[in-house]
Amino acid sequence: MIDLSNLQAPKGSTKKRKRVGRGTGSGVGRTAGRGQKGQKSRSGGSIPIGFEGGQMPLARRIPKRGFTNIFRAKVAIVRVSDLNHFEANAVVDADALVAAGLLKGRYDLVKILADGEVEKALTVKVHRISASAREKIERAGGTVEVLGG
Repeated sequence: MIDLSNLQAPKGSTKKRKRVGRGTGSGVGRTAGRGQKGQKSRSGGSIPIGFEGGQMPLARRIPKRGFTNIFRAKVAIVRVSDLNHFEANAVVDADALVAAGLLKGRYDLVKILADGEVEKALTVKVHRISASAREKIERAGGTVEVLGG
């Protein structure tokens, strides 16, 4: 019977680590598998990533354009038609959208766009909303509250 006290790996699935530079009889003695001469055979002789033998590296040859703003706010887009997932008179905010499975991942702001129609009166609390989306929600009897951010 197999239990934790007598577990073993299947035969042939594990190998002993190759210990290089431990004498000629080991098969990897003397030069320790590094070959005869050259930069890579010396101690401390490593070639930097991206080094192309003195040729201008690719990362420096290609043109650099533009700018990436690392402080950009990540905006989640929600359609007006997606709001039909909620019950009438529900409060729709970022937490409710996540709970309904309409938002996945991490977002800084939530914006509603006017794609589709909404048939229920809802209280919508979001950071941004398009003018036509606001109009559609209010036409259905709902209210819109724009949060700071």
